[in-house]
Amino acid sequence: MKFVVTIFCVGLVSAVSCQLQCLGGPHHKSTPSSETNFQECLLYAESSCCHANFTEKLSRSPMIEVNNYYYNRCGNLSKTCEDYMKKTECFYHCSPLASHWIHPNFSEAIQHVPVCQSFCDNWFDACHSDLTCTYNWISDWEFDETGNHCKNDCIPFHKMYANGTDLCLNAWGVSFVTSSSPCRCLDFTETDKKVIKYILKGDNSAESGEEEACKPRLKKPEDKKAADSEEHD
Repeated sequence: MKFVVTIFCVGLVSAVSCQLQCLGGPHHKSTPSSETNFQECLLYAESSCCHANFTEKLSRSPMIEVNNYYYNRCGNLSKTCEDYMKKTECFYHCSPLASHWIHPNFSEAIQHVPVCQSFCDNWFDACHSDLTCTYNWISDWEFDETGNHCKNDCIPFHKMYANGTDLCLNAWGVSFVTSSSPCRCLDFTETDKKVIKYILKGDNSAESGEEEACKPRLKKPEDKKAADSEEHD
């Protein structure tokens, strides 16, 4: 995954209201716009920084290659692990929210995007037995004209990473940090658009609307199952 940013709204609070931009690079639009015919990344279809043809590439399963970056160097990923990898790819390529986190020293990187601890833990569980040869999926490869290649032996995720925190903090370099707050973090769901203003404010004061904004995240697992069951009745 390559992280490139061209425009960043200066000031955390003002960033909430400024016009969202897209990351730079050949695979991003200059500004977000609606898309039809998405096959993946549907969360961002109404305001997307990627084109529909990218989602067609990402929709293939097993996911093997995305823009000359190969995910199968240790064999195909399991479907559950693949789904989490796709969520991070969708965020990077398609979400206009990504432009809020530019690396201060490198224009081609983002850093410290706050990801919910629950997402990191679930990601680790989903990929627990899958194989990888890299600790840092951005830099720990040999690269040539045919893409990325392993420098080290393939081992299970649970031996490469200690837990979900370790995975989130290191799989994509400094791109992500973990957050124990269910409201001031991203989990790559619809609620991200509702909690972004609380994340960008960067304070710890109580907000009357904050808990309501992330209410779906606060539901107990059994409550979520009941809600899903009602939706399908």
